[in-house]
Amino acid sequence: MTQHVLSSKHWSLFIGFTLFSLTVSAQVADTTYIQHLLNTLASDEMRGRHALTPDIERAADFIAQEFEDIGLQPYAEPNFRQTFHLNRISAAGQSVVIDGTAVDPARYLVFGRPVALDWNQKTEIKTSAIGQDEDFSQAFRASALQGKEDEIIWVHPAHQDLLNRFRRMIGEESLVPVGGQSTPTKFFVVQDTAPQNFQFTAKSTQQEIPLFNVVGMLPGKSRPEEYVILSAHYDHIGIIEADGQDSIANGADDDASGTTAVIALAKHFKALDNNERTLLFVAFTGEEIGMYGSKHFGNNIDSDKVVAMINIEMIGKDSKFGPNTLYITGFEASNLGLLVQEQVKGSAFTFHPDPYPQQNLFYRSDNATLAALGVPAHTFSTSQIDKDEYYHTVKDEVSTLDIENIRSSIEAIAHGVVGIVSGEQTPTRVEKLRE
Repeated sequence: MTQHVLSSKHWSLFIGFTLFSLTVSAQVADTTYIQHLLNTLASDEMRGRHALTPDIERAADFIAQEFEDIGLQPYAEPNFRQTFHLNRISAAGQSVVIDGTAVDPARYLVFGRPVALDWNQKTEIKTSAIGQDEDFSQAFRASALQGKEDEIIWVHPAHQDLLNRFRRMIGEESLVPVGGQSTPTKFFVVQDTAPQNFQFTAKSTQQEIPLFNVVGMLPGKSRPEEYVILSAHYDHIGIIEADGQDSIANGADDDASGTTAVIALAKHFKALDNNERTLLFVAFTGEEIGMYGSKHFGNNIDSDKVVAMINIEMIGKDSKFGPNTLYITGFEASNLGLLVQEQVKGSAFTFHPDPYPQQNLFYRSDNATLAALGVPAHTFSTSQIDKDEYYHTVKDEVSTLDIENIRSSIEAIAHGVVGIVSGEQTPTRVEKLRE
């Protein structure tokens, strides 16, 4: 019998593969626990987990109780919440009168929600125009999102259909963080030439609404000031137009599956009790209405102390790459993807670059705020977004999910981040978009 002597390199690979095999055999999260979490978060009792309704309280309390039972420490508040407030601003009446004649509301759009506004031709107010041959969408975004002062924009009648579309998209409500900067008011009015006489009025009401992330912490043993974040959003879209007898958008894949993964990973790492860096397990609110929860979290943590962020979004079904795969948004922006792939080398699982680069997913999920600040913050997903017929419908139910796909994804993430959690690996930083 030939005797084989393993070199140090091969011995390391052997040990790594053996540890991975042991991890898989031990199962990071068993199917029963995953189903319990999923069935609770996506139950009809949660009523779709809309962030602006009292229904979100049930989900927050459930996640907080799981964190407490696991043995995590609260991060911001004793009840595991991180509370902030938004002003819900609703239109309460607006009108446009031109040369003595009231204008049909379909011909104008108010962007911004003034408490009270009354303009006429004598008011010193900036004016501009969107001509017949201009790109209305581009001009609208430039005026509405980049303009810093109140303005009247006269819109050529050729753009009436697009203005109607934007009116439906914007609606008559907006959300502004309490204490945030007020938004300038823009009146877009379909009018082929600037009139001699006009009067614009608008007013709105405000309601302060509390929102809350749910955050648990596992302090690091030797590097407590270095944070690794594992996150998902727990809100969804609530009660929507009925499909048959069902009007509850349960959001099983989006994103009860990701929230389930975060809770399961918290339980796993608490049981291991060997994390050298501090782990933050975050369930974000408000992703569906503008990523308000992750923005608040990201703006209230020292980004230089965040070593990595693994955000988990929709892992309930096979990815485009098949079973035992996850894709990572912004794969080329840091080497985090390469590091986690290195940890699962020798297993059946693989991590891949985002196959939908045209969707710009890297800056469309809860990793975006920290990624913009230079953190290697990436979203891990299996969602085939170009084919998912249940997305944002009442049919996104637990019964449509592949529980084994969720379980294997949780295990792959758990093993993939081992080097980062232990402090042996540190991902490269993402290029900053803002300071």
